[in-house]
Amino acid sequence: MPAPGTKLIASNRRARHEYAILDEVEAGIMLRGSEVKSLREGHVQINEAFARVVGNEMWLIGMTIPQYVNAHGFGAHVSERQRKLLLHRAEIDKLGARMGQEHLTLVPLSLYFLDGRVKVELGLGKGRTKSDKRQAMASRDADLEIRKALGRSRKGMD
Repeated sequence: MPAPGTKLIASNRRARHEYAILDEVEAGIMLRGSEVKSLREGHVQINEAFARVVGNEMWLIGMTIPQYVNAHGFGAHVSERQRKLLLHRAEIDKLGARMGQEHLTLVPLSLYFLDGRVKVELGLGKGRTKSDKRQAMASRDADLEIRKALGRSRKGMD
């Protein structure tokens, strides 16, 4: 999750279900003015988005930011376009190499404002199969039951 003092715009809860997240990285994102205004209103969809290295740059593909209501003509933007991610060259090279070698996917986990700038939290994940998803849900449910039992025993209810 983002650091305290940040304003969450959107989170991709489905990504943690579909992928086993191995590593997380924070990146800036290049946006137009009307896109930022639309984000301030909370209009964005990141469920189908992913990041890819093209050339020596990292791009976020598939994120939809609807048109800002008051932007017309020159100030308007294309709702679904590729957006450049702002990362250091070493980070781009490291992530690109790891994605190529281990067949991993870079998916956005959350989008938020940090000191007035839009940041995206990316997760480097390996796709889960149907049985992997079931095992993850079973282990999560078992952990929840254990925590509930420990909480009851501490309160002297058992």
